Amino acid sequence: MAEVDGLNVFYREAGNPGQPKLLLLHGFPTAGHMFRNLIPLLADRFHLVAPDLPGFGQSDMPPRAKFSYTFENIAGVIERFTEVVDFERFAAYVFDYGAPTGFRLAVRHPERITAIISQNGNAYEEGLSEGWKPIRAYWEDPSPANREALRVFLSPETTHWQYTQGAADSALVSPDGQNLDNYYLARPGADEIQLDLLGDYKSNVALYPAFQNYFRTHRPPLLAVWGKNDPFFLPPGAEAFKRDIPGAVVRFVDAGHFALETHASEIADSIRDFLK
Repeated sequence: MAEVDGLNVFYREAGNPGQPKLLLLHGFPTAGHMFRNLIPLLADRFHLVAPDLPGFGQSDMPPRAKFSYTFENIAGVIERFTEVVDFERFAAYVFDYGAPTGFRLAVRHPERITAIISQNGNAYEEGLSEGWKPIRAYWEDPSPANREALRVFLSPETTHWQYTQGAADSALVSPDGQNLDNYYLARPGADEIQLDLLGDYKSNVALYPAFQNYFRTHRPPLLAVWGKNDPFFLPPGAEAFKRDIPGAVVRFVDAGHFALETHASEIADSIRDFLK
């Protein structure tokens, strides 16, 4: 656990601090435990840290009256977290919500980023599927009715669907991760926090031009390793990185949104090859 300006940020850590550093940033509705299969496959070559974002997992979940749950604020906490744990220069593995968090860090401090691995971490409009329609409706009209309509995204059935939709063999998807996610989602107050973040995701889309300008200007080494059957973030979002970073490497695996559940070994091999 790291104390970050009054917030306790839980994190998983593995590898020797003298090795190249890799920051692992999770997405919705999960936490750092989504990397439980990947970390052991990379710990011999990298110093890995996987924090739980504020309001997620085992990190503090302060009430909304004391902490405004926006991606800007979450990125600010994670920026300070990297300083607290002495991650001065690092590669960033970004997934889902972890992408706009990590890309904000890169825009603010490009000198700290050695490389980016984007696993279904989007930065382009063409990467957004039709599944975003109800969320876009809330962006355009944040009415109580449109907010209430998003509660379906917080249900155990939707969590299960997110984990299994697009998986080549859903029997290979462990129940462990999704059950833990549902436990955290069921905590008192967690629902309103997650609805706030679904609403604030529009701020990430508004920053896509800034993220893309960073890619064009700084040309960080970038690997997009993508579950090609993701119902939320489409393969064109992965291919689009090559528009701004001509040397970007794009690889697809036969998986859905949570590609690490079934393809951790393949993704680890891609990372090893990419960061060699």
